[in-house]
Amino acid sequence: MTAMSQFSVLILTAAPPGLGKDAAGGAFLKIDGRESLLKSAELFLNRDEIKQILVVVTADQVEEAKRKYGPHFGFSGIKFVVGGSRWIEQIAAGKEKIDPASTHVIVHDAARPAVAFSDVDAILAAADSAKVAALSYPLRATLAETDEGGSPVTLHTPDRYVQIVTPIAYAKKTYDEMAASKTDPHASLFTLVKGLPQNVRVNSPADVPLVSAMIKILPKPKLKAPSSPFDEAQW
Repeated sequence: MTAMSQFSVLILTAAPPGLGKDAAGGAFLKIDGRESLLKSAELFLNRDEIKQILVVVTADQVEEAKRKYGPHFGFSGIKFVVGGSRWIEQIAAGKEKIDPASTHVIVHDAARPAVAFSDVDAILAAADSAKVAALSYPLRATLAETDEGGSPVTLHTPDRYVQIVTPIAYAKKTYDEMAASKTDPHASLFTLVKGLPQNVRVNSPADVPLVSAMIKILPKPKLKAPSSPFDEAQW
């Protein structure tokens, strides 16, 4: 990664496409006493390459979010952005707020706090030579393609499929095009970065114990001496 690479991070509280409204509250579920949103934001703190962290919430959430999380985020320089309730709407909402000096934009699901420190490192490194760098890990079960009624039409073995998860890093130009068109980049633009399978999403309270367990078994980052007393603060 070159010294010129600078990243803005856009943390989305909407559910990704295909999960439905029931999964939309995952960002605000508590895991070991703190909301997933807070844990997800921490993944990107104290990294020299990351110049800006934005959290996107809906208009009806913003006042409560400022009240509950404002002191935490304000201390770390994290700011709120108001966006729609859909994933792509929240991506688009961040466009005008991204620091013009950023060369890349990282999009991350606030309901995915179980990301290894090394996986974030890998995404930052891969982004420098990719239009889109995305974490992925292999599927482990046969897939069934279904019709509108839910009946299976075709079975697919998992050997040619991987699951793409966040964080995903976009070159700034690619992100701008996606935000303007509200359309995902073509698959040919993606560079897949192998991540750890502990990166699971908290969709409902039933998922909280699993996500908590995944966080506990993630490899721990190597500690470095803080550069200032503020770096020592923990949420």
